[in-house]
Amino acid sequence: MAVDFLQVERETARHHVGRGGPFHLTTILTYAALLLGVVIMFLPVLWVVFSSFKSLEEIYRIPPAFFPEKWIITNYTEALQKFPFLRYLFNSVTVTILATLLTLTINSMAAFALSKYNFRGRDTIFLIILGTLMVPLQVIMIPVYMVMARLELVNTLWGIIIPPSATPTGVFLLRQYMLTIPDELLEAARIDGAGEWRIFLQIILPLTRPALAVLTVFSIMWRWNDFLWPLIVINDPNLFTLQLGLARFRGELVTDWNYVLAMTVLTMLPITFVFAFLQRYLVSGIATTGLKG
Repeated sequence: MAVDFLQVERETARHHVGRGGPFHLTTILTYAALLLGVVIMFLPVLWVVFSSFKSLEEIYRIPPAFFPEKWIITNYTEALQKFPFLRYLFNSVTVTILATLLTLTINSMAAFALSKYNFRGRDTIFLIILGTLMVPLQVIMIPVYMVMARLELVNTLWGIIIPPSATPTGVFLLRQYMLTIPDELLEAARIDGAGEWRIFLQIILPLTRPALAVLTVFSIMWRWNDFLWPLIVINDPNLFTLQLGLARFRGELVTDWNYVLAMTVLTMLPITFVFAFLQRYLVSGIATTGLKG
């Protein structure tokens, strides 16, 4: 039976017109709610950015103004002279890159074992790993610090990098994604003579790139913004990360908020670029994680 495509198109158009078309009330309310959420989330960020160009007097002015009356670029140049930004930036970049690489390595190997190997106690081990999510950092800070002291890693960058490398969240994300990879693909590779390391490096990791990208973004955000653990481990100002440096960048009686806000904006820029570069993998990686249990 022939299909009258013009008639189908007319019926579809009539159906949309009857429902209000693209300007249906539900659609308008949905976009309005999303727009409100975006404004609520980004308004503090915009306030920090605009305030970084204000003078100290204008920042303290009541009622406050959202936009600066006079854009003061010297807040950045003078802050860079008083604030060892490049040194702290180097420490933060070093910690973030090494910690992220270590996190991806450890978590991907653990997820591979927990998803593609059948051994006694596999599910129990996985549940124990997930159970550690309920243990707050404050509970284990003293034991971990004592271990770092015994290993002579206190007041070193490795003392920041190593302890949080194996994350239960990362193991969960990667394991759930690897469960979607057919086991027959691995069996075919074994029949062709591929070893386990070759299967892991040349089959599993390339197919897990979306989930690895999600974990990369999460790890970079965690390490870049980490404050409490570096505050405990690091005492040498030359080893401060940007977050520790910002906390110390204040006067004894008066805080120069114009300089602090300027350095805060510079601190946000690297993580913003990383998120913009990897954001295309976030939706696909998160959406396909957890499809199989």
